[in-house]
Amino acid sequence: MSWEEEIRELRERERLAFEMGGPEKVARQHEFNKLTIRERIDAIGDPGSFHEIGTLAGVATYDDEGKLTAFTPSNFVFGTAEIDGRPIILSGDDFTVRGGSADASIAGKRARAEGLALDLKLPHIRLVDGMGGGGSVKTIEMAGRTYIPEIRGWETVVRHLAVAPSVSLALGSVAGIGAARVATSHYSLIVKGSAQMMIAGPALVDWANLGEVSKEELGDSKIHTRNGAIDDEVSSETEGFERARRFLSYLPTNVDELPPLNTCEDDPNRRDEMLIDIVPRDARKVYKMHRIVESVVDAESFFEMGKRWGKSIITGLARLNGVPIALFAENPMIYGGAWTANASRKLTRLIDLAGTFHLPLVHLEDCPGFLIGKKSEEESTIRFGSAALAALGQASVPFCCVVIRKAFGVAGAANHKPGSHHIRVAWPSGDWGSLPIEGGIEVAYKAELAESDDYDAHLDKIKQRLNRLRSPFRSAEYFEIEEIIDPRDTRKLLCHWVKLAQKSLRTTPPEFWYRP
Repeated sequence: MSWEEEIRELRERERLAFEMGGPEKVARQHEFNKLTIRERIDAIGDPGSFHEIGTLAGVATYDDEGKLTAFTPSNFVFGTAEIDGRPIILSGDDFTVRGGSADASIAGKRARAEGLALDLKLPHIRLVDGMGGGGSVKTIEMAGRTYIPEIRGWETVVRHLAVAPSVSLALGSVAGIGAARVATSHYSLIVKGSAQMMIAGPALVDWANLGEVSKEELGDSKIHTRNGAIDDEVSSETEGFERARRFLSYLPTNVDELPPLNTCEDDPNRRDEMLIDIVPRDARKVYKMHRIVESVVDAESFFEMGKRWGKSIITGLARLNGVPIALFAENPMIYGGAWTANASRKLTRLIDLAGTFHLPLVHLEDCPGFLIGKKSEEESTIRFGSAALAALGQASVPFCCVVIRKAFGVAGAANHKPGSHHIRVAWPSGDWGSLPIEGGIEVAYKAELAESDDYDAHLDKIKQRLNRLRSPFRSAEYFEIEEIIDPRDTRKLLCHWVKLAQKSLRTTPPEFWYRP
């Protein structure tokens, strides 16, 4: 007796599954400049590493003799794979079968993918295209009933955020639960031009008497990468896969491990002469903080996240002498580096990521404080800014701050991590206080100025008196700033610090789960 006949049937069923929605649907996917789910899986994982789970799941029809006559595969494909030799869970929607909706879905496959990522403590890359498993109106007739909404298994998605890295890619017209799944991750991106994300599509918006709009007007990449719903946009799916792989390269497989160390070919003692004069003496003049960031970290290692929203703070991952870190820096080109509501929200996400995955945290500071004015008050900047400061205090990872220039007000206090002892240094350009002298002098000296014969001349004399006292060397005398350093020695100092910091890292679970 042999089982060859059953193996032939197995191979035939696999062939039908690999056809997905059929040649016409596959061709239509390509017409919209989109890859199929199987092409995406081949492109993002290490070659030959994907092991599929549930290939045979789908909807079959049989003749009177019980012979298979047709087969529509489940529109969700998942399995294990490797990225740079490290294991992951890789899953995605097949838009060629009922547009990725639940009509052709096997719910157990999505639940199993999320559950395996959690139980095996593996990173999960989610390729979202369509409804992400949500139902359509046609579901009612197919099921013979309506159903009350539940997000079964959502607790697994949320719990996974505290266990292993989660990456979501919006690769098509993503709506409903698919949109929620994109947002519920550590890092998300969207393909410019061929992908959109929305709570509900144009037809439902029109039905609700909210006007006729296109899916691009609802969910184009420029909308959601500027409001913070999605971290980054890319020009192609290929670029998106590369960024997802690179993001994971900075993080451990799970919270029970430390971030992977890389061999560094960039001299940790390298000095960059450009740094000695990059900061203007005139406090009203700006400079490019990105140049400082890229100068002090390992060459080509800075991975910026969320650069199209909350732009007054730069956030991202990098390496110092091969050690992965999380880094944030104010951007003086945007609002002078003042913290906005969105910038504070973005910073909270970075700090939570660092705390979850044991990344030492570096702050290159040039902070004039919270953004002031009517719009800032309306956006509740103080609430989101306070949340970012709370997250900084709650993070259980080593912290280091280099004060490049300004450190004023409540937001400026982020040069210090509350409740901890850490390394903090300043450049000679450092300038700090409860508020800038220029902004408070006329209030503080109102009476004295009122009694003067020449208001402007006396104001200038007061400024000269105060400016003689604002030197960072005066603060260093009182140990209010621990060190003043030559800007060209910044990389050397940070690489020395990270060597100490890396030895102090522990895999103790964070006290606060990641907040998506």
